[in-house]
Amino acid sequence: MTGSDAAAPRIDTSRPHPARVYDWWLGGKDNYPVDEELARRILAVDGTVVRGARANRRFMQRAVRTVAEAGIRQFLDIGTGIPTEPNLHQVAQRVAPDARVVYADNDPIVLRHAEALLGGTAEGGTDYVHADVRDVDALLKRARQSLDLAEPVALSLVALTHYLDDEAYDLLKRYVDALAPGSYLILSQVTPDLNPAAIEQAAENFRRSGTPFFPRTVGEFARFFDGLELLGPGLIPVHGWRPEAEDVESQAEGIVPVYAGVARKP
Repeated sequence: MTGSDAAAPRIDTSRPHPARVYDWWLGGKDNYPVDEELARRILAVDGTVVRGARANRRFMQRAVRTVAEAGIRQFLDIGTGIPTEPNLHQVAQRVAPDARVVYADNDPIVLRHAEALLGGTAEGGTDYVHADVRDVDALLKRARQSLDLAEPVALSLVALTHYLDDEAYDLLKRYVDALAPGSYLILSQVTPDLNPAAIEQAAENFRRSGTPFFPRTVGEFARFFDGLELLGPGLIPVHGWRPEAEDVESQAEGIVPVYAGVARKP
């Protein structure tokens, strides 16, 4: 692990942050009372969020393994969240020990834990940058210190786009345009399609807390993949994307209102 920030910004504990709310749902300890309060409020109106968070993690692992087995050796993960094993670099480097991974997030607590916990293989590399997804030029400039964007990269934004308004489409296009042909896009996104009333209540709780939240229909989610070649099975609820035994079992617990997709840049 190489650190890209000499001094960590101050951690704001006066308002919840998505990475820490997500950490609480995953059973982590790296969150504050304000995060737990929001996490519990949302869980009370949407009982799917805990299994959704877990299904998202398993999707990330399956998707990363898939593209690593397809030959990808560089990964840019935006909206990393607080480290929860197995982390993306561990999955990628089990397939390809020489894989290089750059994580990016805008929560200082993620930086603190990333520096302490994210260590890669000797052959590969793991780096972290404190950056906001909206600052495309700055984030890519810093990613280029570790990644060669003239070669294919897997760009991962798992459970991030629903925190972005319609600017997300332009942001994703700018990131994808910066990638070489043969790169991959890995996305998951909360949807109102499968449980509209609960998702609207969850979204309202996020918004009241000061966190924008934008669930998207399958058609709106599909726009992120314009011009790309979707891998099978296409756009599908997250635990149905190339499921393994644990995912098949979890489907019996009920719906997860999150879509997932992986696509290749031609």
